[in-house]
Amino acid sequence: MNKNLQIKVNKAIKTIQIAEPMALQYQDYGFHLAFSGGKDSQVIYELCKMAGVKFRPVMNITTLDYPELMKFVRHNYPDVQFSHPVMNFYQLIINKGMLPTRQARFCCQYLKEQGGYNTVTLLGIRKQESVNRSKRNEVEISHKKYSNTLDQFNIDKEKQMVCIGGKDKILLSPIIDWTTSDVWNFIRERKLEYCELYDKGYPRIGCMFCPMSGTKYKMLDRKRYPKVEKSIKKSIKKLCEIGKYDNLDHNVDDIFDWWISNDSIEPYKIKKKLRIKL
Repeated sequence: MNKNLQIKVNKAIKTIQIAEPMALQYQDYGFHLAFSGGKDSQVIYELCKMAGVKFRPVMNITTLDYPELMKFVRHNYPDVQFSHPVMNFYQLIINKGMLPTRQARFCCQYLKEQGGYNTVTLLGIRKQESVNRSKRNEVEISHKKYSNTLDQFNIDKEKQMVCIGGKDKILLSPIIDWTTSDVWNFIRERKLEYCELYDKGYPRIGCMFCPMSGTKYKMLDRKRYPKVEKSIKKSIKKLCEIGKYDNLDHNVDDIFDWWISNDSIEPYKIKKKLRIKL
């Protein structure tokens, strides 16, 4: 392991160990590890093992989880607990009256970010991943900015505890400053198996047809998982039946094509007309 990565590993382990007494104050099982089966959450899982701390790995099922990912997690991480949503993705979009987009990504909030209340929750987010995540901090309360590092975290020095309640949770991101190269180098160094989808062209393996994915990967989803597309279209049809998407003439196929294009509706319609003319 190169010196720079070793420094980051040591820092992450120390951060997790320092925070463990606080995690145990909230739950006797220690940390709530928000596990997705992706490379970043694998790193957090391995760091917890290296740190020798108590933790409970929990994977929120989104109902758009890749089947290869689910198989990988069940085989390689049998201790992971699965948390199922009250509404699946198909029911959720009908309930919301719309499809999730980059501007209205309600699916993540409902399907992936639930649970872990009244815990110290470990996350595998990294600043390098996106503009929004570049603004995140190592320690936060729920999704509100709290402080930059664990050392600056304002806690009761005797109890090592912050007053949280209801649906609050303390979020700790030990690898927030790691690069993608750091993550892969760590995985190779520790000889960790990883989900096969990474070798099939996917840089990230969250949900099928994720609004944040590029069109290239959505087209790959379309080719690999036609049954999922068919199921989503059934929900789109129900949206049309209640009067949604009249600006796309309630055309189910057209609405789905627009949704995976990452365009706003008007630019999509213009591009479609140009394609037809050509």
